[in-house]
Amino acid sequence: MTQIASIEDLKKLIREVPDFPKPGILFYDITTLLKDAAGLRAVIDALKARYEGAGIDTVLGVEARGFIFAPALALALGAGFVPVRKPKKLPAAVEGVEYALEYGTDRVEIHRDAVATGQRVLILDDLLATGGTAAAVAKLVEKLGGQVAGLGFVVELDFLKGREKLPGYEVFSLLHYDR
Repeated sequence: MTQIASIEDLKKLIREVPDFPKPGILFYDITTLLKDAAGLRAVIDALKARYEGAGIDTVLGVEARGFIFAPALALALGAGFVPVRKPKKLPAAVEGVEYALEYGTDRVEIHRDAVATGQRVLILDDLLATGGTAAAVAKLVEKLGGQVAGLGFVVELDFLKGREKLPGYEVFSLLHYDR
């Protein structure tokens, strides 16, 4: 178990994998952070400190790695957890939003009864890259009548400027990478 003196120490627990998933891409692998108990606790504690007292009713975890952090944070905040999934994964009536990718489109879905009108919702994911998924999930929350209380991320790839697709929302990331 690693000793975590500062949030920046968490970067030492994230493995950098060159040329994955394709040549020229540097992949930031959080599985090495997740297996470290002190690192995982530091992430949840830092997110809890950021959002404690913000009146969060529900923490939405975005498939797939958002599912790792969102339930733990929801528990720490005394809030509920709701999964946001890829198409055809949820068993009851869903609401969905399609969004643009670099090549083509994708879609995210949520149960129609997952967010009540006026609920304060925190959207949580492991990574903010181009911002397309996060923007789509925010639209989904608002479509159901919820209030986006914030968007939280463990890692943000600043050079991809994903934050620019989220104007008007409070965005918070624990760790930032310039390249």
